[in-house]
Amino acid sequence: MTLLDHSQSLPGSDRVVVLIPLFNDWEAADLLLGELDRAFAQSGISAEVLFVDDGSTESMPAGFSRGRFTALRAIDILQLRRNLGHQRAIAVGLVYVYEKRPCRAVVVMDSDGEDQPADIPRLMERFQAEGQRSIVFAARSKRLERFPFRILYHLYRFIHRALTGDPVRVGNFSVVPFESLAKLVVIPEIWNHYAAAVIRSRMRFCSIPIARGRRVAGKSKMNFIGLLLHGLSAFFVYGDIVGARLLIGIALALILEVALIAVWIGVRVTASPSILSVAAYLAGLLGIVLLQAIPIALILVFSVIGSRVNIGFLPIRDCPYFVNNVQRVYPVAAAAPS
Repeated sequence: MTLLDHSQSLPGSDRVVVLIPLFNDWEAADLLLGELDRAFAQSGISAEVLFVDDGSTESMPAGFSRGRFTALRAIDILQLRRNLGHQRAIAVGLVYVYEKRPCRAVVVMDSDGEDQPADIPRLMERFQAEGQRSIVFAARSKRLERFPFRILYHLYRFIHRALTGDPVRVGNFSVVPFESLAKLVVIPEIWNHYAAAVIRSRMRFCSIPIARGRRVAGKSKMNFIGLLLHGLSAFFVYGDIVGARLLIGIALALILEVALIAVWIGVRVTASPSILSVAAYLAGLLGIVLLQAIPIALILVFSVIGSRVNIGFLPIRDCPYFVNNVQRVYPVAAAAPS
């Protein structure tokens, strides 16, 4: 294993870089390499694999990436200084590829095998059909998770669409033109949610239906809290829209309450005193809640809009601080290519 010289990379604009965030998933990632090699070999495409080691607590196994590969020309591990989470690991990887690895396209995928390498040729075909100018996402046509997870996922999709206006259909699995990286690396939102940032930024993109596969080895490191935070990160990208829609919803609810109170006043002469007292209590309580919610929504809207005045986190400027080093693990004994 040799330390990679950042100034060196495989020549050729036809090369594809596969960007894979990884946290302790060494066994699954090793199995994934063989599948990637077969998929690219069948398509006649040369590829490099860049694993972004997101602060793994388990060391890389001694036999990792020791197979013989046909289409994979190099396998490197970009080691981060600390664990950032897979969305931020993707952001760091995209900045690194943009600055150090000129190529034709970047394939972004997860390391567990649920993003199936056999589907990459379909993504690449659509990428070609789009003139190599669009980001092509895999839209999940079928999910294999347990029933309770699917119910929660569909509930999340409903809430997300109601608050943002955009349906949740895509994840990390995608093909990105190298030219698009010039825009992505200056979009602060990719630090929180890669796919949502692409959609919100109005970059050119499309999607094709692809079923999600099964994990090839090990257990998922993502727990319920992690999934919840991942979902909330997508809402953060749409913070101003979410705040505005909440404000409109609260205003409409207040109008509806006023209308109901007017109706209640109209029928109060025929209603019993006990019903009137309960209705008055509930109306007053709801009114207090809605009136308190209005300033909260206003604060959210103006804080998000105000944050646009000052640029906080800028990926192209700040992501390199999190890179520890880059190691080439394949070819094992060969010098870094010039």
